[in-house]
Amino acid sequence: MWTLYEPLHAVTYFAPEARRAYEAAGLRGYWRGYFAGRAAPLGPVGAAPVVAAFFNFAPVMVARALPDIWQRASAAEAVTARLAGATDALARLTRGIPAGTVEVAADLLTEVVGRLDPAGRVLGAANAALPLPRDPLGRLWQAATTLREHRGDGHVAALVAAGLGGCEPLVWRATRDLGREVLQPNRGWSDEEWDAAAGRLVERGWLDENGTATTTGVAAYERIEAVTDDVAATAWTGVDTERVAALLAPIAHACRAALPPVNPIGLPAPGGHGSGDEPDAAGVEQTPGGSRTDRH
Repeated sequence: MWTLYEPLHAVTYFAPEARRAYEAAGLRGYWRGYFAGRAAPLGPVGAAPVVAAFFNFAPVMVARALPDIWQRASAAEAVTARLAGATDALARLTRGIPAGTVEVAADLLTEVVGRLDPAGRVLGAANAALPLPRDPLGRLWQAATTLREHRGDGHVAALVAAGLGGCEPLVWRATRDLGREVLQPNRGWSDEEWDAAAGRLVERGWLDENGTATTTGVAAYERIEAVTDDVAATAWTGVDTERVAALLAPIAHACRAALPPVNPIGLPAPGGHGSGDEPDAAGVEQTPGGSRTDRH
């Protein structure tokens, strides 16, 4: 299910409509829009809660954006811009999909959101508490967003329980399919921090001295993924997931067109395998003052 609703959510990071909406709200620059839009459901918080909730961003990177962004746009304005940009993007991307498909999918996902347990799920709970949009595309996007943040909260809990910090999962993922050149600059970790995290994974026996995943590391990774899925699955009990998947599939396929094929979100490539073991990271089109980093 995550591979079907994550592309819907992710238009807020890559679609030009989303970028324009943030800029119109006073949030010029990719990272200002990213941090403001994603953190806004929490209110005008400082850097510390966002470091905790987002998990895999370097604290110094978060501190460059927060609390400065709230001087440029209020949290309420950021929420409004986020929804407007995402809805406009979905309107373009789903133009060839019957409106009835979108509306039924929105209704079903919203029903699942209503069954989520908010306990311990800070981002999921904050998004679930937002007013429900009237427009079917808005409801669909908000439901997908709430589900992905709720799942991401559970993934963070699984990573913390496994004794991992924010950088180690990125280092681990870089040994599998997403390169260090994609993940490290887009999460703000220094070379020293990255190499120290790699050293800790070697000490734990998850990587060998050459930086290759060990059988111990793969088994630990699979346990974390299984826990993530298990704690996300409760709300789906009794739901006709085959019907939901059939409705979401063409929408997700259309939204994939707005996503660069290689990005830090962790979605498997179409036809690929595996779910992301970097928790709930959003991708990047351009880093401030840098060049595009959304390709391998």
